[in-house]
Amino acid sequence: MTKILLIERQPIVRLGIAAAVSRRADLELIAAVSDPQEGFRLFKSLRPDVVLLGLRFVDSCSIDALPAYFEIEPMAKVVILADNAGDGEIAKALKLGALAFVTKEESEDELLAAIDAAAKGKKYLPTEIAAVLAENYGADALTPAETKVLQAIVGGMSNKEIAFALDISENTVKSHIQNIFSKIGVSDRTSPLPPRSNAGWLGPTSRQIL
Repeated sequence: MTKILLIERQPIVRLGIAAAVSRRADLELIAAVSDPQEGFRLFKSLRPDVVLLGLRFVDSCSIDALPAYFEIEPMAKVVILADNAGDGEIAKALKLGALAFVTKEESEDELLAAIDAAAKGKKYLPTEIAAVLAENYGADALTPAETKVLQAIVGGMSNKEIAFALDISENTVKSHIQNIFSKIGVSDRTSPLPPRSNAGWLGPTSRQIL
């Protein structure tokens, strides 16, 4: 059973997430609050398996609070919830230790996939975020080969499929992936995720997942 703590300012988002989580027998929403300080107190007392943390609150940004979570629990598993995929803070959040990122426009399947990935200690990187980070936040420009690999990852291809498509070895693919995520501030990629439905937890969406 994965125990989840939700810290999010918008009531409708909290309700949507609660409904999505309730449909999974292996997930439990142990608390849902709107105040980040109260949420942090609950984190310390409840020690959830996964924290769903809204990026922005009325007078604060959750990125500033991330170090405190990892000071309490170095292996904390935090999923960032943002209003849109263009939030510039996501690169910093990932570098500070957040495991996953989803926008509030994503589908229910994608939200649950992010929770599952985080619960296993894996990164979760949607298509738009990969593109934003690669374009705006990479320390160095991607090489042409790395760009092709990134496009393949965004398309949901496995390492073996990428190797076949680009006529290179799987070891070379792994090397490119390590370089890509090093440049965009992410330590690894998630394993392939199941196809998502069009029924989102806040409405329909046409986004793709990694």
